[in-house]
This record gives sequence, structure tokens and C-alpha cells, in this order.
Amino acid sequence: MDLALATRLSLADFHGPETDDPLAPPPDYLEWRAATTWATGLYEKSLLGPPTPRTELDVGGQRRKILNFASYNYLGLAKHPATIAAAKRALDDYGTGACGSPILSGMTDLHRELEASLSRFLGRESTMLFNSGFGGGLGSLQGVLRKGDVAIVDQKVHMCLLDGVKLSGASLVAFEHNDPASLDAALTKASGKRRLVIVEGIYSMDGDTADLPQLLPIAEQHGVQVFIDEAHSILAIGPKGRGVAAHYGMHDRVAVQYATFSKSFAGVGGFVSTRKETLDYVRYYANPYGFSCALPPAVVASVLAGLDVATRDESLRTQLADNADYFRAQLRGLGLDVGRSTTHVVPIVIGDNRELLYGLQYAMLSRGLFLAPVDFPSVPMDEVRFRASVTAAHTRADLDEALDIIARTVVPALRRAA
Repeated sequence: MDLALATRLSLADFHGPETDDPLAPPPDYLEWRAATTWATGLYEKSLLGPPTPRTELDVGGQRRKILNFASYNYLGLAKHPATIAAAKRALDDYGTGACGSPILSGMTDLHRELEASLSRFLGRESTMLFNSGFGGGLGSLQGVLRKGDVAIVDQKVHMCLLDGVKLSGASLVAFEHNDPASLDAALTKASGKRRLVIVEGIYSMDGDTADLPQLLPIAEQHGVQVFIDEAHSILAIGPKGRGVAAHYGMHDRVAVQYATFSKSFAGVGGFVSTRKETLDYVRYYANPYGFSCALPPAVVASVLAGLDVATRDESLRTQLADNADYFRAQLRGLGLDVGRSTTHVVPIVIGDNRELLYGLQYAMLSRGLFLAPVDFPSVPMDEVRFRASVTAAHTRADLDEALDIIARTVVPALRRAA
């Protein structure tokens, strides 16, 4: 397979039953993988240190110091003394794992404390914990939706939400991103059926927020509740870090908040908060909850400590917002396309030149900058990009060094390709 053909193909071209054996990948896929190791080798990199702004990475079998803009450690809690100390204490007191599903084997008092703390934090009646962010988003929707229902989803929501709708048997209807007219049309077409509107707080590939001031009134006019995935926004946006719903002053008008612990909390897992009677029902119908082991107590303890640190004052969120505003403004000053981003998730859109995307990643990595390349089909074919995750822990020196590397690599390459 020649390089030009390999570049024209993507993962979207090999999703089909092309062999008699379901365990055998399509032959064309194997050929494509072999021809594109230059690109796929940039994924699943081995960090040789914590997900902090300056860490070490395995690059071609060698340990390299790098500037990290690829991790979701938005508030810098992954190495905070309080979260580490709490995890160590829990490890000593409770051991390494929960060793059973919550329904059959129970959970620790730490788990109950975290549920109660999150409910108070969000002003919700009840909270339910999941051991996986993806599984939690999937399980929350699988738990509430049924065959005959209609899920009205923003076209840019996360895959876990789409999979949850599909697993539930509900119909999946997408509306144009943040478009109230499109939402209204979708809700009108599905009138007479049980409906749920699903949006994200911060969209993970674009860095913009759900336009709740425009969308929520439309849902309310139709008498339909809203489910918001605050994975990238919880702790990072809004008063006390309560998310995008609180940021817009609409927290009490959003029925369900889902979020993960793998980003600003710097842990793993997820949670959903809403009415008590709803979650009492969902616990028995969300398979990722009932058939999975509960979160390790050490993770629960670190999340509790992180919640305390992040809600004590606004300094971490202020630093995060300042860093993100500065980084976006400087990128725009370099003539780069950062799309719709208004947050700490900052895309650098390259366009449709996929080969250039990977070439630039190697160029930046050789200078010590680690950014995540995002290719089709995760984003549209003509909007392949890098996605920078800015954190409160990045210093101005970190940001300026990254910007300098981008100015020396991305900017001239795009000019030459224009």
C-alpha cells in the first residue's frame, strides 16, 4: 500500500464484516496498519512520569523530557499533596480494591461519603458512582431510556452517550450543534413520545460550551428534560466549579448532571446526580454499575480530597481560565484556527491535510512538545487537528515555550501548504 493511499484511508474504512472469522481483522486493515505506523505510532504513548505540565515520555525507546499539553489534569490535582496523602491513607486502611460490585458486595463508607459530598456540592438529591467515565455515561442513559423513547442529542456529544442510547433501544435523533431551531424541529417531530435532550458542558473536540441560554428554553417549551455531560467542565467552570449549567445560572433547570473523575478530579470513574427516585431505579438497570466492581477506595479518597481543594477557593479555576485565555489569544495572534473554543480545551485546526497533521506532531515532539493529534473519523475529514489541554498547573513559561514551538513548526508548515 503506497503512502498516498494509506493517508486517504482511515479507521472508518475498515468497520465491516469482511472476513469469515469475526476474530480476524480485514486484510486491508492489516495492510493499512503496517503502512501507517508512522502515524499510529503517535498514539498510546508511554508516559514515564505523572500527567503534569513537564514530564517524561518514551519517544522511540528513549526517555525524553516534554511539555505536556495532552493530559486532562485541568486543576493540577494529580500531584497535589492533599490528594496523594488521602489516597495513601485509604490504601493503608482499605486495601487496593473494592473487590465486588456495589449491589452484591457493597461499598465502603468512603464511597457513601463521596456520594453525599457530591450531592451537596451540586445541590442534587442523590448521586451514583461508576468505576468508568465511559461506562457511567453509557450506563446512565441505558438506565433511564427504553425502546420507544427518543434521545435528542447534540451532534457533537461523546461516544459513550451515543452508545448508551443505542444499548437502551431508544431512537437516536441528532440536532445541529448548539442550534435551537434544529433542536425545536427534532423535538416537534418526536412529539407524543418520551424524549430526553442530551448535551455536553464543554465539547471535548471543540472546546465550546453547550449554549444552554438558547437550548434550554426550547426543551422547556416542549416539556422535555435535559441531561448534561459535564466531564470536561466539572470543577473547572462555574461558581465553585459546579459546571456549565451553573456557569449560565441554569443549574436548577437542568434535570441530570453526569461527569467524570478522570479530568479535573485527576482520578478515574464517573458519577451521575439527579433525583433520588430516578437513581434508585437506575442502580438496578445500569449494567456498568450492577455488573462492575466499585471504585478502588484509594481513588475515592483522592477524589474527596480533590473536591475539598477545588471548592475551597476560586484560585485554581481563575488560573485555569487565565491560562486558557492567554493561550488561545496567542494562537489566534499566530494566525491559527482555534475553532469555537472558549475554554481550556483548545483545538488547533489543520484542515484536511492528514499527512501534515502527523508530520507536524513529529516536528513538535522532536522539540519537546506533546500534543494530541485528532484525526477523522473523530472529527470531520476537513477539520483534523491538534487538541491542547491547558491546565492551571501550566506556568506562563510553559505556555510561552509551547507557543514558540508551535510558531516554529505549525505556522510555517501551514503557510507552505496554503
